[in-house]
Amino acid sequence: MGYLFTSESVSEGHPDKVADQISDAILDEFLKNDPESKVACETLCTTGLVVVSGEVKSNAYVDIQNTVRGVIERIGYTNADYMFESKSCGVLSAIHEQSPDINQGVERAQKEEQGAGDQGIMFGYACHETKELMPASLMLSHILLMELADIRREIPRTGVMSYLRPDAKSQVTVEYGDNRKPQRIHTIVISTQHDPDATQEQIAADVRNILMPRVGKTLEKRGNHLLLSLLHDDYILHVNPTGKFVIGGPHGDTGLTGRKIIVDSYGGRGAHGGGAFSGKDSSKVDRSAAYAARHIAKNMVAADIAEEVLVQVAYAIGIARPVSVFVDTYGTAKVPLTDGQIAAKIAELFDLRPAKIVERYGLKNPIFSPTAAYGHFGREPYVENGIQFFGWEKLDEAERLRKAFNL
Repeated sequence: MGYLFTSESVSEGHPDKVADQISDAILDEFLKNDPESKVACETLCTTGLVVVSGEVKSNAYVDIQNTVRGVIERIGYTNADYMFESKSCGVLSAIHEQSPDINQGVERAQKEEQGAGDQGIMFGYACHETKELMPASLMLSHILLMELADIRREIPRTGVMSYLRPDAKSQVTVEYGDNRKPQRIHTIVISTQHDPDATQEQIAADVRNILMPRVGKTLEKRGNHLLLSLLHDDYILHVNPTGKFVIGGPHGDTGLTGRKIIVDSYGGRGAHGGGAFSGKDSSKVDRSAAYAARHIAKNMVAADIAEEVLVQVAYAIGIARPVSVFVDTYGTAKVPLTDGQIAAKIAELFDLRPAKIVERYGLKNPIFSPTAAYGHFGREPYVENGIQFFGWEKLDEAERLRKAFNL
């Protein structure tokens, strides 16, 4: 029997995502001036106020006020009517120095033997549902809100959907067949903050007639024909189901760093170890090892080792090598090996010591702000000013994996 599966996403103007973006912007500012910075930055956003806290070890100076206000302005909170505005909100900093107990476990005389910044479990996941090798429900949820944000930014030029405000959420339900393959998009939910004079009927009509055709064109332009093929005309659409969404952003709901970890990862598919990403430098394996696990899982699927792959790595604080590597192919493996045998081979093929992960993906570079909205995975890798962004999304290990598994 078939089934339904649902994932959600939130826009860059969602209060939790505002907090994530501030935390990652502060991290990037420290890394720009001192690549060896150790940062764990937490942010709280509420009506007219941002509180930044956390632990930092760095030789760099960061102007917290200007960094915070710059992020808020870029997101679009530039109107006093929102009760949270870039120039007028209060910004409090309560950042202090990192504990020496943690630091002594991380830093080593031999760089490659750098210990993990904490214990924990991290997961990477990939599947064949989209071009990005991500779950269809999550990818479409992200793309809907990215397009909505682009429409909002184009308002001064086009005047289209001029009532849009920064806060928004999406949710996509996918119908699967008996073979666990996606068949079609079943339901789409869009909730977008708006000016008081916009009606629900007007917003619903604009979502169907303006947003959805743009989404289709974007999928076609990206070459994501797998996802586009699921988007038929018979999906159910709910727009602002409560009927009104004027009060939003940090004024409507307090935002905290790290409270959207499922949006950041795989939309409820695969698994999540519980550790958030944003605001943490790469010595925190919550972030760096999760990126490495995604890179491995994605390349395994691209190499056709399996249709669907979950990779888990686990660490002990202060110890360089992972205490375990686990692989689950959900019965989709195309090689004559058990999942345990596959995991043992993966552990041999990839160096998962934190220092090697940092080196491989250039994680001492200021590359984290773009990750803080619309997901850390399924993004297009690119190089800007000689710096690699989203390097864990590259399919640069698929051929090596094919050879290693005799494919």
